[in-house]
Amino acid sequence: MKTSLVRIGNSHGVRIPKAVIEQCGLTSEVEMNVKDNTIVIAPARKIRAGWGEAFKRMAEAGDDTPLLPDDLPNAFDEKNWRW
Repeated sequence: MKTSLVRIGNSHGVRIPKAVIEQCGLTSEVEMNVKDNTIVIAPARKIRAGWGEAFKRMAEAGDDTPLLPDDLPNAFDEKNWRW
C-alpha cells in the first residue's frame, strides 16, 4: 500500500486507514521506533505490562530472594523523629 506524507505544521504525517488501525489494535497512543531505516508503529505498551508473569516465573525458579534483609538498620530508623 502506498500513501503520501501530509504536512502538519512543521512536521508530516501519514494517514492510516481505519482497517489497518483496527487490524493492528492501535488506539490513541502508539509507540514509534526506527529500525533499519523503517518506521515501526505499534500499540503503546502498558506500564509494567508482563511484570506479574515475570515475578511468577522468578518465584518458580527460586530467583526471588531479597537482596537485602527487611530489618537492615539505618540512620533513619535510629533518629528520633517527630510527627
